[in-house]
Amino acid sequence: MPESLASVDWSLIQAFLAVAEEGSLSGAARVLGASQPTLGRQIKALEQQLSADLFVRQARGLMLTETGAALVGPARAMREAMGQISLTAAGQSARIEGTVRVTASEMTSQYHLPDIIAHIREQEPEIAVELVPSDDSRNLLYREADIAVRMYRPTQLDLVTQHIGDIPLTMCAAKTYLKRKGLGLNLGNVHLHDFVGFDANPAIIDGFRQAGIEVTRDFFKVRCDNNAAYWALVRSGCGIGFSQADIARNDPLIDVIDAGFPIPPLPIWLTAHEAMRHTPRIRRVWDLLAEGLKPFVA
Repeated sequence: MPESLASVDWSLIQAFLAVAEEGSLSGAARVLGASQPTLGRQIKALEQQLSADLFVRQARGLMLTETGAALVGPARAMREAMGQISLTAAGQSARIEGTVRVTASEMTSQYHLPDIIAHIREQEPEIAVELVPSDDSRNLLYREADIAVRMYRPTQLDLVTQHIGDIPLTMCAAKTYLKRKGLGLNLGNVHLHDFVGFDANPAIIDGFRQAGIEVTRDFFKVRCDNNAAYWALVRSGCGIGFSQADIARNDPLIDVIDAGFPIPPLPIWLTAHEAMRHTPRIRRVWDLLAEGLKPFVA
């Protein structure tokens, strides 16, 4: 090979790894918080420096060539080395300590994060974690939180984001409700059922309309915008509702219902202020959060 990886600009290797691991320029752009044209130019520059084609285009994205596949391992080793360099430069190569404040939705905080935080504490006992359950947007620019777990992609400047994946949603109801109602659900008898909806949030109404079912706020006889309380209402038998699929399937009081129409999934993003993202303790918690949340996404 005409030029070794060690002599190549790290930003080009970082772009190569992101595209290789995500399978597309768009996916890599989301991970790195960069634009697709920038990544495309970086990949082209790397291929020119190495005098080798690293990817071939396919209908669904980019596939590694034989040369590209051979470079993934050394490139990952470079990424690991760069991480160690960053830690050493921060004077914390041996120990990562301090407090990291994480905010997430109430449902994610209750059902997903406790086990992940327990793992973080096991792996990094010198890191203290503050969890802020909130369905409101915490302002990362003013340090109300160090890392946010969002169900949408933030668009503010000076923030970095990583799309973890999409959480499947499902229609469901308490077994007590279904037994009491004694009526199956299909697109023809939706109006014969009780549904738990949101109060001011239009998300569920919009979902019904996208499925071709015209409903209004009054269609929902029980309404609540707080997600934890909403879920408690569904579990108590107030009517049919919607939930993250894994939460519904693992609840002994709940039966999953085939909605008869597709339900858009819930995206999940990690977000941090750009200035804080590479602080060693925040970077470490970010990586462990990303690892821990992946089993919940499709």
